[in-house]
Amino acid sequence: MRVAILAHERFPDRAKTALGVLRYADHDVVAVLDRSNAGRRVSDFVPDVQDARIVASMADIEPDAVDALLIGIAPIGGDFDETWRDDVRTALEYGCDVISGLHYFLGEDDEFARLAADHDCELRDVRKPPDDLTVSEGVAGDGDAEVILTVGTDCSVGKMTTTMELARAARESGYDAAVIPTGQTGILIEDWGIPIDRVIGDFAAGAVESMILERGADHDYLFVEGQGSIVHPAYSAVTCGILHGSMADRLVLCHEAGREAIHGYESFALPTIPTYVDLYERLAEPVAASRVVAGALNTAGLEDPAARQAVDDYADSLDAPATDVLRFGTDAVLEALIR
Repeated sequence: MRVAILAHERFPDRAKTALGVLRYADHDVVAVLDRSNAGRRVSDFVPDVQDARIVASMADIEPDAVDALLIGIAPIGGDFDETWRDDVRTALEYGCDVISGLHYFLGEDDEFARLAADHDCELRDVRKPPDDLTVSEGVAGDGDAEVILTVGTDCSVGKMTTTMELARAARESGYDAAVIPTGQTGILIEDWGIPIDRVIGDFAAGAVESMILERGADHDYLFVEGQGSIVHPAYSAVTCGILHGSMADRLVLCHEAGREAIHGYESFALPTIPTYVDLYERLAEPVAASRVVAGALNTAGLEDPAARQAVDDYADSLDAPATDVLRFGTDAVLEALIR
């Protein structure tokens, strides 16, 4: 599918959905929409993903050049920015589908719904969960598949990227591995999944469990995309639902080098790494004997050799193997995860 990705004013640093699609999804990205960087290319900022030109608006793309517009950013709260309306309107008038991971459902917007009907387009709100969810039965751990969950010290520290890289490396090494997508980026990449942060609280663990049971019979290893952080003042409930619902065998703790406070909530300092290990393991303990056996450190803000030293220090603080999955590969941690 040929897509354009909307990432106004946030590409690349605060556009993790856009970057995830560019790096992992099976789409032909025609252009990225970013008013602040129009005229440049993706490769000017990120060298190791699919390249594409950057344009100011959907109107700068030929009407027959794309099949869909994808919303590639998710502001805190997942709301729709009205400055994007012209781009979505133009896409629908072109006859393009529009795919969104926002909490604001485009399908419930009267103007967009009318335009979609007029031009025979689909409005796909991937953050809209299925209607048949229920509570967990506490049986995710009964299957034969090994379950590996990425957990984090904060939001946007690399859980999705780590999940994708580890699953891909496992498959390349000959193991039968699959991804369990729990957020909008993973769902857009894998083309299935349940957005746990939109699920009714009582059903969150059950939603994760249902995906584990659905895919566990077909694969030997399941890599679950983690969300948020257990200490996050806004999103910890989502993290706990995934932790208990997955009943993971092993955990990978993800962190960003140099981060000292919770992003967007800077009055909350991050605990120490050993504290996170203790918190995740003790919270999981009554449900499953999940253990932090590896770490993933995002060193994008560091230069070599500081990045390598930061990974070594992180491994020491974890007392477990660690890596930056994009910079140094996955070999250092995969052996601890695949048994």
